[in-house]
Amino acid sequence: MDYFNAIIFGIIQGITEFLPVSSSGHLVVLHKFISLPVKSELAFDVTLHFATLLAVVWFFRADIIKLFAGLVYSVKKIFKKDYNYPSETDSFYGKLSWLLILATIPAALAGVLLENLIENALRSPAVVALMLIAVGVLFIIFEKISKKTDKLNNLTWKNALIIGLAQVFALIPGTSRSGITIIAGLGAGLKREAAVRFSFLLSIPIIFGASIIKIPQIFNTRGGESFIAGNEMAILAIAFIASFITGLLAIKYFLRFARSHSLNVFAYYRFALAVLIIITLIK
Repeated sequence: MDYFNAIIFGIIQGITEFLPVSSSGHLVVLHKFISLPVKSELAFDVTLHFATLLAVVWFFRADIIKLFAGLVYSVKKIFKKDYNYPSETDSFYGKLSWLLILATIPAALAGVLLENLIENALRSPAVVALMLIAVGVLFIIFEKISKKTDKLNNLTWKNALIIGLAQVFALIPGTSRSGITIIAGLGAGLKREAAVRFSFLLSIPIIFGASIIKIPQIFNTRGGESFIAGNEMAILAIAFIASFITGLLAIKYFLRFARSHSLNVFAYYRFALAVLIIITLIK
């Protein structure tokens, strides 16, 4: 049953990391109902987030290579005023790489400064339910008022920074990192697919940074006892693989869905999940 439960955790993380329904919120709730023999639930969750990081890196590997190349070309242009990008594509990716860096800074700073508060005070089903409802309402509002006409090459520095500031709220369980950044992208006038793509690319540095900080804790020792026993390592591995595979599928099909469908369905899902959590808390 431990291995079966690990697969459930991995599947839920893989799907909800990229759908705008809050992966951290789902994991907080799952831990209340499904017990796993792990010493640190937070370290376990971070490991699953690392699996979805690998999934998004693998899916967007071609874009990532172009972003690095575009960044190098843009730096050359800074120091050589007469330098021209090899192509319009390189120019686009050069600008996009800087927009992603800019949008990453607010959440990175907030994560460092507010880490203890978030981990100790906000990891509760009540907070998850509240944020599920709040962000669901925002989805319905922005689906209605946003123009949804711009492509990524129309994204401005100001709007990229606003998306980055919105990502700070994703540190609160139940918000959904993809959800709040997609909403901000819609508010900037981006098409749904463009907002989703920018959100996914923006997830890479944030998840990577959190993993770098947290994953070493898994291999620490406490009181002379290994932080992870053999059985726990097997559970982590199984959940990791499940999270990676389902993450790839979630990215692929959500991008396809966003091209021609309203995202309100995810708002309604968030409301339903929040109601179930509230009912559970009352009981």
